Amino acid sequence: MKTSDYKKVVIFSAPSGSGKTTIVHRILEDFPMLEFSVSACSRKPRANEVHGKDYYFLPIEEFREKIKNQEFLEWEEVYPDHLYGTLKSEIDRIWTSDHAVIFDVDVVGGTNLKRFFDHQALSIFVMPPSLKVLEERLLKRGTESPESLKKRIEKAEQEMAFAPKFDLQIVNDELAVAVEETKNAINKFLHS
Repeated sequence: MKTSDYKKVVIFSAPSGSGKTTIVHRILEDFPMLEFSVSACSRKPRANEVHGKDYYFLPIEEFREKIKNQEFLEWEEVYPDHLYGTLKSEIDRIWTSDHAVIFDVDVVGGTNLKRFFDHQALSIFVMPPSLKVLEERLLKRGTESPESLKKRIEKAEQEMAFAPKFDLQIVNDELAVAVEETKNAINKFLHS
């Protein structure tokens, strides 16, 4: 059976620094039938980020125009003037190539996508072992000012309240264990 026959999606959400993107990249290595849905955002690219691969980096005016034209499946203003969303055209592109979609989105986007796709979706929330560990991980990135770190930790506390709305919660204490638990869940979902 081709993926397009059942059009499934796997949704990953987590507080920033939980290891979600690392887990997603490991999953993509082992599941060739999954294709990453590139989100759109209105922020500037970070070092080593590539337009069309990591995100579609859109000027804020263009992002807002696409909202007005209903080109997004879902979108969210995560921080003032920092918008993120899923373009409908991206899902069509992936399903047309007979792949299932894998999303790496914020928690609001994740719950919105789960509500939209319902039984076609497996939603996974990646949890840090604790807020203290999360703070240490964010500090190691070297990309946060004291103010932005404080904002991210406060946001992480709010985001963790969303965990029960997801089908599965994975605690990323040991990466190898978290990846294995995730692979097992996805394998079961894709073949059910």
